[in-house]
Amino acid sequence: MEEYVIKLNSIDEVKAFVALTNNCAFDIDLMSGRYAIDAKSIMGIFSLDLSKPLKMIVHASGEEAADFIEEAAKFLAE
Repeated sequence: MEEYVIKLNSIDEVKAFVALTNNCAFDIDLMSGRYAIDAKSIMGIFSLDLSKPLKMIVHASGEEAADFIEEAAKFLAE
């Protein structure tokens, strides 16, 4: 399990992020405050406060997680 902070700034970014997560065989969660949702759920993501960075929890490790993070790098918060 690995944790990252991401920022989704637009509807198009949310769509692209969900498309990316849906290609993964492992679970990915997003957390905002005390709320945790499945990162593969577009409706779940829109229920979060997107004006703030989100904690992304990737339930994978090794090569599998590294490949996903490489593709998801554009969403990582600075």
